[in-house]
Amino acid sequence: MIAPTVQQLVSRASDYPFPGARIVMGEGASSGTAIAYYEGFCLASAYEPIFDVTTRGLPQSLTASVESAERFGDELGFQALTLTGDGASFDPFAQMDDDPRLVELDRLSRALHAFNFFGAQRPGLLFLRVHERLLKSVKYDHGKHFSSVLIEFGLNPARIVIELPAAAVAHRTFLGYLVKSYQRYGFKVAGNLPNAGQIMSVSDMARLDFIKMDAGAALRDSVVKPLVGYAHRLKIPLIFSHVADEAQFEALQQFDVSFVQGPAFEAHAIGPGGI
Repeated sequence: MIAPTVQQLVSRASDYPFPGARIVMGEGASSGTAIAYYEGFCLASAYEPIFDVTTRGLPQSLTASVESAERFGDELGFQALTLTGDGASFDPFAQMDDDPRLVELDRLSRALHAFNFFGAQRPGLLFLRVHERLLKSVKYDHGKHFSSVLIEFGLNPARIVIELPAAAVAHRTFLGYLVKSYQRYGFKVAGNLPNAGQIMSVSDMARLDFIKMDAGAALRDSVVKPLVGYAHRLKIPLIFSHVADEAQFEALQQFDVSFVQGPAFEAHAIGPGGI
């Protein structure tokens, strides 16, 4: 089955009042991609690559440039970032404090990122962050609404990773419920560790598909090696996020690290214009 294009997805959205009135095709620098409007804000998508350093230099790299493949490897997937129409970072929680409106905006931005990701036929996984406030605003059946939207548009929830914040991962019972709910509706789930020790309990209440740990914190506390070892025993991929610079990347390479992402690779990020 041929995946729908961005244009086709935006056209299909016109059949639904909420996304149809807000998601349109961009113009100028955003030509060929979808953008969204919400209460005076113009939103766009960008994608930060998550590199698999175990594949560095291999010729079968699908999307990374030759230089990127040699230095960092192929991409496991991409972290979706929400930008304003002029390319600046957008933080909805700094703009409004009304939870129902935030839920609307979150659903709109996730649909926007999915349209731009799948419509461009990008390979790999799409990582979408979820804020703690939004998790608490939805009382039950987390993932049900978004899964139904994706399926309605012919998109596969199994290629999306819902990324849970550290505050949710710290609460084991809540974490267990969230993971099971999202996975029940077809998604994969990643959890950000609030601290290195939290990895000891991530499999007690929930079987995460990915674990994330802040690279700077792990290096500062000298816990990269034990984290990698424990993740290997759990058989859960461990991603070191927020890699700040070349020095941190070089330090991580002293250990058996597989996946990395962060500002150090910003030159390789994918903006509104596509790959």
